[in-house]
Amino acid sequence: MPLQIVRNDITKIKVDVIVNAANSQLKMGGGVCGAIFNAAGAIELQAECNLIGGCNTGKAVITKGYNLPAKYIIHAVGPIWNGGENNEEEHLKSCYLNSLILAKENQLESIAFPLISSGIYGYPKEKAFKVAVATIQDFLLENEMMVYLVVFDKKAVELSEKLFKSIEKYIDDNYVDELFDISRYIYTEEIQLNYGFAPKASKRSLEDVVAHLDETFTEMLLRLIDEKGKTDIETYKKANIDRKLFSKIRSDKFYKPSKSTALALAISLELNIDETTDLLAKAGYALSHSNKFDIIVEYFIEEGIYDIFEINEALFAFDQNLLGF
Repeated sequence: MPLQIVRNDITKIKVDVIVNAANSQLKMGGGVCGAIFNAAGAIELQAECNLIGGCNTGKAVITKGYNLPAKYIIHAVGPIWNGGENNEEEHLKSCYLNSLILAKENQLESIAFPLISSGIYGYPKEKAFKVAVATIQDFLLENEMMVYLVVFDKKAVELSEKLFKSIEKYIDDNYVDELFDISRYIYTEEIQLNYGFAPKASKRSLEDVVAHLDETFTEMLLRLIDEKGKTDIETYKKANIDRKLFSKIRSDKFYKPSKSTALALAISLELNIDETTDLLAKAGYALSHSNKFDIIVEYFIEEGIYDIFEINEALFAFDQNLLGF
């Protein structure tokens, strides 16, 4: 999954480079900055930073990682929040974009970001999160890189109250507490009838169902890509899966993806519930109303919302696994 939202200690993540939320003097500070300096080795890291001299707001520079698991540290200087009327958002976008460009120029394949400026610089966490995700998402549409966005608590990922309540109501209205999770089983007509999970009005013809009865997951996926007028690159980028995984799927007629991957591809192709059900069934999965993860994804499909990062934001807020892999 090219973009992952994780709760972790950024100094312990094994990536090519981590990003430090730096000050313009590149001096050891508090918070994330202080933790990174301490973990890397403050004396050596400060000596290298002193040689660089400084960094302007919105810009980024790179140093060695020293004692960190990461090989390098990118120091990005975020804006101080002054109410949002002083180009704070543009400066914050620049922090992320310049860091990503610097990582690419140094041929680095994985990077971990903190929520820049959301600590002592006062940038509202939920706003900082949305800027980070949007900027990283745009970069990943044109580039290959594994990106981690490290947050320390869920407060940084705050859905709008209206959306949160809407999803919560959808879960309450649809959740069924079964003794077993039928999502492990193929979505058969018998299960639909017995458990009341039949999809809404079908948009397929009987001829279409019969014609593609023996398709594998890969065959159906490739057919849908053509039918939807999508390209391979557009499909795996919007599914938040990497090129290598997609290549495995494409080259293996009998490839069985994880459920998370199958659903991510359904979202990427903007499939309706009926089509999503069919695609999942080819891999041996189903949408279950005894599974909150499934219900949340179903909610977004029903609402016609196919932004995988918005869906993952909601899944994260409800303590569910994310789409992709």
